[in-house]
Amino acid sequence: MSSYLKKLFLSLAVIVSFGSYTAWSANADSNATPSVDPHSLNPTSGDASVTISQATSSAVTPATTPLITQGKFKNGIYLGSVADSEYGNIQVQASISNGKLSDVTFLQYPNDRPNSIEISRRAIPLLRREAITSQSAHVDGVSGATDTVDAFKRSLGSALAQAS
Repeated sequence: MSSYLKKLFLSLAVIVSFGSYTAWSANADSNATPSVDPHSLNPTSGDASVTISQATSSAVTPATTPLITQGKFKNGIYLGSVADSEYGNIQVQASISNGKLSDVTFLQYPNDRPNSIEISRRAIPLLRREAITSQSAHVDGVSGATDTVDAFKRSLGSALAQAS
């Protein structure tokens, strides 16, 4: 067999293999049953399970009489901007009480693939806890969730900017 035919056969084998893998991967993602219902995740629990409230931007309005009683923020509920990550959008809502960040609720997060669900399940409680502890959007990274962390920082940062 000539060198040209060997290269042609090898190229075809690689293309067919890649196409088969792509089709299998797409089918596996669409047929996968997530081990965690993304709507039952509860970020306030402190464990690895997270409940994300589903809300629309029209349902959230800042407090009408924002007052700073203690801390650096105006009391109220502030909607962060939608921030794009590689695997989906992230949007948070910041709750401010007594001038301090008291809660962070995830309104949108990547949850369309089993891998995205697993990353969100691990990252959301950590990000929420770190933001409340630091009273800012400046949080440490979460291993394996760099894009999620960056999008979280942008969304929370925009909510806290409104509260400043």
